[in-house]
Amino acid sequence: MFLRMLRGALLRQRSRRLMIIATVALGASVATSMLSVMFSVGDKINQELKAYGANIVVRPQGAAVVQDIYDVDGGDDIQQSYLDEADVPRIKTIFWTYNIVDFAPLLTAQGDVSTAGGTTEDVTVVGTWFNRHLDLADGESVDTGLVNMRGWWTIDGAWPDQEATDQAVVGVTFAQDNGLGIGDPFTLTRDGVTEQMTVSGIVTTGEDVDNQVLTNIAATQDLIAVPDAVGEVEVSALTTPDNDLARKAAKNPASLSVAERETWYCTAYVSSIAYQIEEVIPDSTARAVRQVSESEGTILEKTQLLMVLVTVLSMAGAALAIANLVTANVMERAAQIGLMKAIGARDAAVVGLILTEILIIGLVGGLLGFGVGIGLAQVIGHLVFGSAISILPSVAGIVAALVLLVVLAGSIPAVRFLLRLRPAEVLHGR
Repeated sequence: MFLRMLRGALLRQRSRRLMIIATVALGASVATSMLSVMFSVGDKINQELKAYGANIVVRPQGAAVVQDIYDVDGGDDIQQSYLDEADVPRIKTIFWTYNIVDFAPLLTAQGDVSTAGGTTEDVTVVGTWFNRHLDLADGESVDTGLVNMRGWWTIDGAWPDQEATDQAVVGVTFAQDNGLGIGDPFTLTRDGVTEQMTVSGIVTTGEDVDNQVLTNIAATQDLIAVPDAVGEVEVSALTTPDNDLARKAAKNPASLSVAERETWYCTAYVSSIAYQIEEVIPDSTARAVRQVSESEGTILEKTQLLMVLVTVLSMAGAALAIANLVTANVMERAAQIGLMKAIGARDAAVVGLILTEILIIGLVGGLLGFGVGIGLAQVIGHLVFGSAISILPSVAGIVAALVLLVVLAGSIPAVRFLLRLRPAEVLHGR
């Protein structure tokens, strides 16, 4: 009897049933897309922000102390210790190796530049990896370098070849002041050491680099006569926003309990990644670039909060719409429901029938909305981030719970109407 009445109720008033399905589907699709993007947005945003610079800087222990005390950039005039270039690839051997997006060693020196137009003294020369292919000890390979980490730089010409020690890139302002063009030769000199160079490209950065000369790191090492020297390493890593544990560890890792240390070490906080880099590079100090790492956390938290708010508002709107539609449906069926009560149906049975109808309709709408939401999430991923969005299984459970909550909340006004309904009044048209 119950199933026959349920089937009859579902087949009647199809237009109103379709409106409820559409309402639930709309709310479920927004919730699915927002939650899917929210769970994936951390890596997506971090990946986007990595195009704007490093969030970890690795320096020799002695040089780091001097630079911090005197607030200087660490040129070779004050730097007495260096990292070993052979140790730099070890950065990709830490626990969080797959979170290391890019890294590049830097070596800064001062030298004189001689061109056809004359000599310019005390020019900043920066040696680095532009595009470096590395074959790692574990059989993996990686392509990294400064070009990947400075995605906003523009170059006229080409970056130097990986092994070319006689090619250089000059800043646009330096090139204009010294009459240099692509293919022009010039000479680098320092303490009697001379390097013959050719301009392979002219770079525009909007930074101090516009007045500098960039070479492959081997050329700068030869210029200062310190083989394999590295002044610092810039590292771009995907990180988890800091919390109280991360901030406590950043101040003093030794203050952590065993459980806290395990959690911190196995979470991709910028401080834990920096700590692990120090473990694999001898005599190094790795420190977070706080302005970058804190900005990443702030942007991520605000973006996720926005998506949560959109989800909550969409489901709240769906609940209000369902409440109106279900209540209107019950009021139209007041005579039928009154008759059921008059012949002995209890309130619990009538409410159960109505709720079962709405739950079935909500299930259909929820499944439809979930499918649409997955597609919408992919559209957002490709339009905003240029890549697909991973759909976690937990999203389906959360959306199902939200749909159930919304359907039940939207049915409350109709249930209250049913409980107050008096058969005699309804059947007599009052």
